Amino acid sequence: MRGPSMSQPFLLAPIAECAPGPPGAQVRLAVLGARGVGKSAMIVRFLTKRFIGDYEPNTGNLYSRLVHLEGDHVAVQIQDTPGCIQVQEDCVQVLDSLSRCVKWAEGFLLVYSITDYSSYQSVRPLYQHIRKVHPDARTPVIIVGNKSDLLHARQVQAKEGLQLANELGSLFLEISTSDDSQGVCDVFQYLCKEVSKLQHASSTDRRRSSIIPRPKSPNMQDLKRRFKQALSSKVK
Repeated sequence: MRGPSMSQPFLLAPIAECAPGPPGAQVRLAVLGARGVGKSAMIVRFLTKRFIGDYEPNTGNLYSRLVHLEGDHVAVQIQDTPGCIQVQEDCVQVLDSLSRCVKWAEGFLLVYSITDYSSYQSVRPLYQHIRKVHPDARTPVIIVGNKSDLLHARQVQAKEGLQLANELGSLFLEISTSDDSQGVCDVFQYLCKEVSKLQHASSTDRRRSSIIPRPKSPNMQDLKRRFKQALSSKVK
């Protein structure tokens, strides 16, 4: 199976429509980043606790699973995306092809490898594209530096990841998908919680806006004053 090339358009896997449900019952996440940063491995690690080191380049798999989150079962859908994001002149065109996925998702993981500086450079344009589609700054985005176990091959320092996250107003974490199953789980669970909180806040705002305010009772003293003024002007 050949992976998608930069010269050929790629297609995301069909995304199932979510049936309407109570706030927090369904969470839609997307994992974005350059090729080879470990996106698929992270997702599988979270859902199965297993680590698989080698993957065929994918064309955008959708994973669905019930996840236990703070006493509730939440239906989580995670969209993996093709790793063909590169910082170059046609980067905007490549990002536009991800718009459907970005529009669909409610929370995002932007992943780079600490052993690949070019993957780190892909994070900013990805973040900017997300904010174009989701102008609401509350939409949760977490920047993840993966492969932290490969310190001997490090090209991106932790302080660089933290600085970028601070500039973009995002949370930053370094993890090792191969060595730290709990760290991977914590990242996804935190993102699920943030999306659930945003869903609840949006639902509350909609309920408030749907309430028709009760008209104010007329002020009888004000009406009497206006009536007297009208009579006095007639007498004059």
